[in-house]
Amino acid sequence: MSHSLLSLAVPGIRALKPYQPGKPTEELERELGITGSLKLASNENPLGPSPKALAAMQGCLGELHLYPDGNGFRLKQALSQKLDVPESGLTLGNGSNDVLDLIARAYLGPGRNAVFSQYAFAVYPISTQAVGAEARIAAANPSDHAMPYGHDLQAMLELINDQTSVVFIANPNNPTGTWLAADELEAFVAAVPERVLVVIDEAYIEYVRESGFPDALRWRERYANLIVTRTFSKIYGLAGLRVGYAVSHPEVADALNRVRQPFNVNSLALLAAEASLDDAEHVARSVQMNVEGLVQLKAGLHKLGLSYIPTVGNFITVDLERSAAPIYEALLREGVIVRPIANYGLPEHLRITVAREQDNQRVLTALEKVLG
Repeated sequence: MSHSLLSLAVPGIRALKPYQPGKPTEELERELGITGSLKLASNENPLGPSPKALAAMQGCLGELHLYPDGNGFRLKQALSQKLDVPESGLTLGNGSNDVLDLIARAYLGPGRNAVFSQYAFAVYPISTQAVGAEARIAAANPSDHAMPYGHDLQAMLELINDQTSVVFIANPNNPTGTWLAADELEAFVAAVPERVLVVIDEAYIEYVRESGFPDALRWRERYANLIVTRTFSKIYGLAGLRVGYAVSHPEVADALNRVRQPFNVNSLALLAAEASLDDAEHVARSVQMNVEGLVQLKAGLHKLGLSYIPTVGNFITVDLERSAAPIYEALLREGVIVRPIANYGLPEHLRITVAREQDNQRVLTALEKVLG
């Protein structure tokens, strides 16, 4: 063959580095011949899905030969009532990851650019490059800042130019756990030109108990260029089903729905998400477990002499002050999977998902052992 098949792909695809998911427990156990491994790499809810979601799915198993409702009417209706937003402003996705990709497909392309922060969620550069747009990456706060490695909004504003179509902000941010307060974030949204869409990715918002933290949905009537994305993968425990959504101006939702795949959210996901919205008790238990788990992990890391990035998510990112790769590998041999984030430009850090008390202790004990 005179050409490699990869060279035939469009330029943005050829330059892409694929998303790296957390290692599955099955893969680790197969590789090392161990059992009983613990995965704390993907920020999954240790309590699993709501019992109401499981019951709703059981009732639908006999209808899996039928296509799902392509419009997701019932889930949109439930979201509209819970969030007090119009159904016409809702776009459903195969996880919020899918919705972020729809935004890129609808509003980015060659000759356009997206602005986002250094150390922001890996999907922003992937979706931007995949459609041939330019990624303009603002330097994050320095390590000695009160919010180390977090978004520098002024630096982001300065990167917006005539070709900018989208700005991506994760609040709280993954993988750092850092966050932006309501006043500074709204001032930023107000300063962005109206022709530029501001995407505020709130995948972890249900976990946040920080005073002064914004619910960006409250601003949607003031800023027509605002899109808020959320997911059922985190606190609702439906990561395996893939369902998320965007709330935007109806005209933006119309554009997103034009590029959305038909039936992009499956029947089980639609039912489980709708039922999950109705289970406040499960959400409250998940929040409480996370609050207690963060306290436990912070105390344990402090005892080990390790520092960490401030966080309001369901994970904590630890600064090892040395290459994290050997520590990650040593933890794997202890049957503990955490998340190396060298691909985010943080080669000395590991991200740990908050889990049940005994599992938090297990990762702390394993860390103590491998750090020697």
